[in-house]
Amino acid sequence: MKLKVLMLAWEYPPEHVGGLGRHVCHLGRALARQEASVTVLTRGVGKNATWYDQGVTVVPALPYGLNPPDFVTWAAQFNVSLMEVASREFAAGEFDVIHGHDWIVAYAARALKHSWNLPLVATVHATEHGRQKGLHNAVQRHISETEWYLCYEAWRVITCSKYMQNEVCGVFGLPRDKVRVIPNGISPAWFSLQPCPDPDPLVAFVGRLVPEKGPHVLVEAMSSVLAEFPRARLVLAGGGPMEHDIRRRVYELGLGNVVSLPGHLDDRGLKDLYSRAWVACFPSSYEPFGIVALEAMATGVPCVVGDAGGLAEIIDHRVTGMRVNPGDVDALSNTIRMLIRDSAMRRALSARAQEVALRDYSWDDIALSTIEVYREVVEAACLHVSGAASGFTGTPASVQERRAVSAAVAAAAGDDGNGTSNGARNGASKGF
Repeated sequence: MKLKVLMLAWEYPPEHVGGLGRHVCHLGRALARQEASVTVLTRGVGKNATWYDQGVTVVPALPYGLNPPDFVTWAAQFNVSLMEVASREFAAGEFDVIHGHDWIVAYAARALKHSWNLPLVATVHATEHGRQKGLHNAVQRHISETEWYLCYEAWRVITCSKYMQNEVCGVFGLPRDKVRVIPNGISPAWFSLQPCPDPDPLVAFVGRLVPEKGPHVLVEAMSSVLAEFPRARLVLAGGGPMEHDIRRRVYELGLGNVVSLPGHLDDRGLKDLYSRAWVACFPSSYEPFGIVALEAMATGVPCVVGDAGGLAEIIDHRVTGMRVNPGDVDALSNTIRMLIRDSAMRRALSARAQEVALRDYSWDDIALSTIEVYREVVEAACLHVSGAASGFTGTPASVQERRAVSAAVAAAAGDDGNGTSNGARNGASKGF
């Protein structure tokens, strides 16, 4: 059966600011190659009409231009736009499953699930609790509650790393058997890049300029790097709220001729940067996965990453890259200088990293794993509907078998055996 999938996402290339949009794009293309029918309903900016991207139908929803006072209000308005477009463009029965990506589309995902009686799958790319290292104000608590609500409404939740599986189960109280770990992937084109390192040491950072990504730590580390390699340079590719502070700190440290901030780069710009880089640094303190590290691995650039989150699962220390404690300026500087100094180490790390990236992070394999989740919930939804019609409302046998081992633990935790916790912060919903 050819699955018909509706994805909801707040960004899709070329209109994207982070890794979520690229994830949705590459996953959608890979699903289409596996003969799934994929429609992505997303934010429209430059394109106001439906367009097609390598087998993916992309339907834009224009956000309201009402000058919202904050991002949470913008997100609420955007969800109304998503539902307006969905009601105009689609009909009940047109899709088999809905796949929502992160809290920004939670309201529309939930509304369409119940309106069309379809199963909902949710991918949690990050959590507000993790980004902010706790919840410190009303806005953060609201975002976290919305994330929980999306997980509650979803029949299955996907995370990109075991680290994130532990986080959503801990923060939102999800039953562990409700969460599937499916990593991000890398496209074959990244492996064909021909390295052409700059004559002088070039350190590359790619990502949003936010505290959890650690760009400010990298700027501080460059002073020590320059003491040994005075011609070294740093490129911080990306944008974000820290840009002004970083530019000010670069000026204070006298690094104006050393550090450049070119802003957001498209794939062509990123490949050019990686081809010239000696070292790629991603000193994150919070990182659900780290797709930029995967891109660097595929292109043959040795990586230095923060020993945190999903990065610690991707990078095997001193085998496929180097890990340092987040926020440790001296450790970061020492590691960068060691790699600049040791070309043999750079070559060894790069070769092994490319092997792992090629072997373990194929988008086609990831699409097949995602299709398995889709088929699981579609089958469960069909059994649920047919069971309800005959008076049976239990859980499908295949799901019951998987849960048998942990039944006693689930009962002690207040789980009713169908994936719905009896607690206030439960993690599952049976309602299709």
